[in-house]
Amino acid sequence: QVQLVESGGGLVRAGDSLRLSCAVSVRAGVSHAVGWFRQSPGKEREFVASIWNGNSGADYYADSVKGRVTISRDHTGDTIYLQMKALKLEDTGTYFCAARLGRATMDSASYQYWGQGTQVTVSS
Repeated sequence: QVQLVESGGGLVRAGDSLRLSCAVSVRAGVSHAVGWFRQSPGKEREFVASIWNGNSGADYYADSVKGRVTISRDHTGDTIYLQMKALKLEDTGTYFCAARLGRATMDSASYQYWGQGTQVTVSS
């Protein structure tokens, strides 16, 4: 069983930075990936970034956040971070972290485990 808990959301101004955290509980030695997704009212959930826990640490980013967002993990791999800078109004939404067994993908349907989400609101 995999459990995920997000934290770090809040109300920020456009241009600010924010770091989200995702505490991941997964059995040691299991190959898995963690992705961040976001959803705004009236919109479909969209991919933000993902990272694999393998040695290569291969990660992926949505075109809309490239250059502004960095996904990383701590040395234990138990916490995944989403560092966001130069936030825009359109970055507003509920941010979810999700996990899947195996390598990272950008497809939300391939992630089996989901956290409850943390709200990010960017104001002008």
